[in-house]
Amino acid sequence: MKIFVIVIFIYSSLLGLQTNDKLFECTEIFKARKSELLIELERIDEQKQALDALKSATEELLKQKEAKVSYETEVLEVKHREVMKREANIKSMLEEHKKILKRISNIKMDKIAQTFSKMKPSASAKVLSEMDIKEASLILESLKPKIVGKILTKMDAKKGSEITRYLMK
Repeated sequence: MKIFVIVIFIYSSLLGLQTNDKLFECTEIFKARKSELLIELERIDEQKQALDALKSATEELLKQKEAKVSYETEVLEVKHREVMKREANIKSMLEEHKKILKRISNIKMDKIAQTFSKMKPSASAKVLSEMDIKEASLILESLKPKIVGKILTKMDAKKGSEITRYLMK
């Protein structure tokens, strides 16, 4: 039995040596792999720092672009408001000028009407017969009906009927 115990002890010692050798080999492999992983970790960290720098630069550039767009939008809005004010001003001036032109036209027509009403019907008829139908009818519209009747009776019948048709429109 003593021999049996000694044999087991020797056998376990030999197994222990083999296990120690295997442990030593595993430790060396782990150390080598650890150094590889540390190098890879440093490379990843450098890439992360580069990525962070790129991200912050991109964000800064984006902020600058947004600020520029915002500023340009404000400038455009100010210009748009100015244009709208000018347009409204021009429209009001245009309406005012139209009213003035209409008054001038009415004053002119009144003076022409006064002139034709002071003329003899035969002279008025002769002048109106030579004019365009539209212009002659405008003048006749501004006269009193009694004077228009006297002028139309002195006109050529054909011309008088054309002017009368135009006045009826």
